[in-house]
Amino acid sequence: MPRGYDRPLYILPFDHRGSFQTKLFGWTTPLSAAQTAEVAGAKRVIYDGFRSALAAGVPRDQAGILVDEQFGAAILHDAAATGVVTACPAEKSGQAEFAFEYGEEFERHIETFDPTFCKVLVRYNPEGDRALNRRQAARLKRLSDFLASRNRSRFMFELLVPAEKAQLERLAGDRKAYDLELRPRLMTEAIRELQEAGVEPDLWKVEGLDRHEDCEAIVAAARVGGRDQVSCVVLGRGEDDRKVQDWLGVAAEVPGFIGFAVGRTDFWEALVAWRAGTATREQAVAEIAQRYREFVDLFQSRHPAVAREG
Repeated sequence: MPRGYDRPLYILPFDHRGSFQTKLFGWTTPLSAAQTAEVAGAKRVIYDGFRSALAAGVPRDQAGILVDEQFGAAILHDAAATGVVTACPAEKSGQAEFAFEYGEEFERHIETFDPTFCKVLVRYNPEGDRALNRRQAARLKRLSDFLASRNRSRFMFELLVPAEKAQLERLAGDRKAYDLELRPRLMTEAIRELQEAGVEPDLWKVEGLDRHEDCEAIVAAARVGGRDQVSCVVLGRGEDDRKVQDWLGVAAEVPGFIGFAVGRTDFWEALVAWRAGTATREQAVAEIAQRYREFVDLFQSRHPAVAREG
């Protein structure tokens, strides 16, 4: 299977685990069986919103979900059975350092669900702790090699580049300036370092960028050295509608950005309202479907290939 994935892909991610439990339900681990079932039920609301969007016209072959095994096993099986692109996380939730969710059993869990994509979320700042970065890269190479050898699930890499204290200090603590002035360069350096360490994603899931040229630089880094089919999608980072729309609009115009992975911006408010009793389950499902469809429509309207087809 050649490395890469270059077809349009609009992902609804709801693989949040620790943050989902604590912020939506106010629970800490370990959860009881009843609590686990309730969290799984909330994720089913999101999935039903996704299915409603498909029924309303979002192309099935361009749509995908990202959900965890712990609360979404049944959803993963159902989506795969209906031909939907699936992605499942391999990382332990809420950790500053990448570690496998299921330790030495990670291979068996991937093979059990056989998702379209095995996804990792990694915090990696190339100007940060070098020993930390080397440890993470070694684990990620192990996963990369495993996925390549099995020739089944592709590798989705969610790259976060959190600011180091010294980097923020140089910018007087201005995080917006960090996002604009430093983060794009650090992202390209992180991609290069990881590639040199033998980590070979098919798809990079990256934080939004404000400038066209920065998106081009990310694609160039992802595709260097013959990696011509490797692509990028934009993540939402829990930002408000306007910011996510800005990021999608910029990325959609750059060849090599094939879509997005926007989660909390799609579903959070709807779930909060449903949990509070100010919205019915049906209303929450409809709200999630509408938000997801709006982001699909936005990306498609700005993407050159899609616009030409229209």
